[in-house]
Amino acid sequence: MANPNKTRGTAWESAVRNFLNAFLGLVDDNGVFLDPFDGMNVRRPAQEGARDIGDVHAAPFILECKDVRSPAVPTWLRQAKVEAVHAGFPYGVVVHKRRGLGVRSGRVHFDVHTWTRTRTALGLSSRAMFERYGFAASLRGLDSGRWYLTTDVERFAALLDDMRAGVTGRGAR
Repeated sequence: MANPNKTRGTAWESAVRNFLNAFLGLVDDNGVFLDPFDGMNVRRPAQEGARDIGDVHAAPFILECKDVRSPAVPTWLRQAKVEAVHAGFPYGVVVHKRRGLGVRSGRVHFDVHTWTRTRTALGLSSRAMFERYGFAASLRGLDSGRWYLTTDVERFAALLDDMRAGVTGRGAR
């Protein structure tokens, strides 16, 4: 009998991958890649033992996907950052499933450093980043290592699309 937690986690990773590929227009109506060799396709990589490389690759991000009831976001973000380095990607974020809601409502968490680097790459002010992608801040205590910023999967998909298009804050949609 398969481990139910592993099965649930795999289903969440697949749902996130499928949503992002559809949002970005990388698949047809049947979910088949338009170009299977396109490096921009969102994929679930095979794991590589002790040097975990993240659950989903959505260049330039690795996504650490979590389908658990009790969040441990700061710990997960540290994990995502290490896995991004292992995979050779510049950004690592966490995608946390919200119980009873569809994939587009999942929560995408950025640590402050990753959020700032992403914002800078997009050429946006902090205010514009918050407004355009619907971020909310979670500032817990005085330790900024436990602070993080959150949006939903649908808005993250738009951010990912903008990152890939090289959209900047000057005249961007």
